[in-house]
Amino acid sequence: MGDGSVVPRLGNMKALLGIVAGAGASYGLYKLISGQVFKKNKKIPQSESSGVKSSHQGGIKPRPGSLLAKVSGLDVVCARPDDPASGDIIHQSPNKLELHHLKMLLSRLQTSDDPSDRSQVLITLGNAAAFTINQNQIRELEGIPVIAGFLSDPAAEVRVQALNALNNLCMNIQNQEQIKLYVPQVLELIEMSAVNSDLQLGALRLLTNLSVTDKHQHLLKESVTLLLSLLVVSNEGLQVQTSKILVNLSSNPDMIDDIVQAQAPASVLLLFDKRTSPAVLLRLLTFVGNLKAWRPSAQVADELRRKQDCLFRVMLDESSELHGKLVQLLSHPDGEIQAQVARILT
Repeated sequence: MGDGSVVPRLGNMKALLGIVAGAGASYGLYKLISGQVFKKNKKIPQSESSGVKSSHQGGIKPRPGSLLAKVSGLDVVCARPDDPASGDIIHQSPNKLELHHLKMLLSRLQTSDDPSDRSQVLITLGNAAAFTINQNQIRELEGIPVIAGFLSDPAAEVRVQALNALNNLCMNIQNQEQIKLYVPQVLELIEMSAVNSDLQLGALRLLTNLSVTDKHQHLLKESVTLLLSLLVVSNEGLQVQTSKILVNLSSNPDMIDDIVQAQAPASVLLLFDKRTSPAVLLRLLTFVGNLKAWRPSAQVADELRRKQDCLFRVMLDESSELHGKLVQLLSHPDGEIQAQVARILT
């Protein structure tokens, strides 16, 4: 940042969150992420997508030395097909782009030295990828690895638009087979980018769409700690997107063992409060409800209790402070939240 101030990132999570800290040490952080009143939200489904079209144990290890998030509404543009230099850009509806337009755009993307030009081309490709025919054609033109290559572009805005384009391409099941290869890079962007940045938001949207079905959810089994930590420090927009992914993962019984063994910051319990946004709280309750359906053997439960920071001990064990917080939420003004809490308690 130009003013020399430090931008928080997620890498040094333990130092920022105090994973084993009590509620008193987390109060300042709690005030930062709660205490706001939001509108009532609709019931949360078992699995969710990002909603964007146009545009094992121990979890993720913090990266040493690092600090612990929008699809553009700009008009769609494409190169004029009759211009051999592809120098002229015209406004055109994304559903009218033809194969030669997409070829030209991918070529321009790879040859442009101007970050703003690369960003604009990616916006165009992202908007075009809202349509199935374009999703297929971009894949057939081998455009997915081309676009994914810009996840490491020096310009942050170019990386954001690459994420947005991949997000729309990810709505296509065949495309997911290629996009899944970039999950480690996307997770690294979340961990290393400034908290609440557009990079984090774009990466979370992509992972939300990739985790709607259980086919690729295993790729995120080691990201639970990262997601829970992000919940504690981020704004409402990122909390909603992060909780969508957690709901998706917890809806898959094959993922539960990895989730309950993951490290969880004790401060995540502070989100189970009336002052938390209903949109976030309802999803967190859905996440807990999915986990509560899991019934470990006595031996497994005893083993998990010996792991002080694991999610099972923090949120699911009989000794967890969560039970008391759930009882308090029975008087929440939102009826859907009341009903979800009642289902968990009973």
